[in-house]
Amino acid sequence: MNAPGLVIEIRERYGDVAPSRWPVSVDPLPDELLSSWVHRLAFANGIAPRSFANVLGLGDGMWSPRLDLRLPHHVARLLGDQTGVPHEAIAAMAMTGCALTPLLLPLRENAPRRRSTWMQYCPLCLAADEAPYFRRQWRLSSRISCFVHRCSLRDRCSKCDAGIASFDQTELRPQHFCARCHFDLRCAPKTSVNAAARRLERAIADICSVETAKRSPTIKNLVSRLLRAPVVADIRLARSLTSLSAATRIRCFNALATQPPDWLVRKEDAVVAHRRQAILAAGGHGELIARFTDILEKNQASRWWKRSPPPNADLAHLLEAYSRVI
Repeated sequence: MNAPGLVIEIRERYGDVAPSRWPVSVDPLPDELLSSWVHRLAFANGIAPRSFANVLGLGDGMWSPRLDLRLPHHVARLLGDQTGVPHEAIAAMAMTGCALTPLLLPLRENAPRRRSTWMQYCPLCLAADEAPYFRRQWRLSSRISCFVHRCSLRDRCSKCDAGIASFDQTELRPQHFCARCHFDLRCAPKTSVNAAARRLERAIADICSVETAKRSPTIKNLVSRLLRAPVVADIRLARSLTSLSAATRIRCFNALATQPPDWLVRKEDAVVAHRRQAILAAGGHGELIARFTDILEKNQASRWWKRSPPPNADLAHLLEAYSRVI
């Protein structure tokens, strides 16, 4: 009687077929943070993140978040050679050399409830991802909400209150599970943010984008003003925005939204001040572009002049052109 079973066949060793590559490679996702990609790469190859640090020749602790801030050349070369992902794409996921670097949340393995952690996340974004991942923009202390889902960003596990510690995961679990209590971060409750605070946040993000794209020397002064936002909002827990928890920064933006925007434009060059005021008054580029479009449509001499946008036009290209104009 022949019982069904496994068929064993002698094949080539993996190392002989692909001696210079790890078994599995994963592509970076839009706006993905380097540490997030490294965690997904480790999981895809069947290695827990803490053990993967040894594969890269790194120590323990916050080894992967440190790569976001400083990517050693030998680690970048190893990652590129073993995955086939271009070195430029790997470097682009890091947060090095960015004018907004001072706004990054500080690296902390543990922090009191009112203090900042190093990473934020949107539960709805993680739930919508085919492969849940962490975004570069979530590292910024000037971000308090998700522009897609209009909910607050979280900086802790909603079950055990621990910060994100994927780098310390010793078991083979995806990074959207809490490393401390194994809670699925996608299931964290959605919490809302005041509309006025979200409008201010969006305007600030757009101002930063414009001045960064223009390589404006005023970006340093802008970052300094944002870091002092708690003082302007009379939040006495800390003097720097990067020191505050997500919940406290939301309180800060709520307070700032009720005040005139003088703290962002005072003593600036007239052109810079006008640009910032226009974006702040409109609540971001989107509103400004919509108003600009309305004006153009109302001033058309005849209907035949109106034409549809090019088929390949999208918001990103429109914002890029807009930033060059203003």
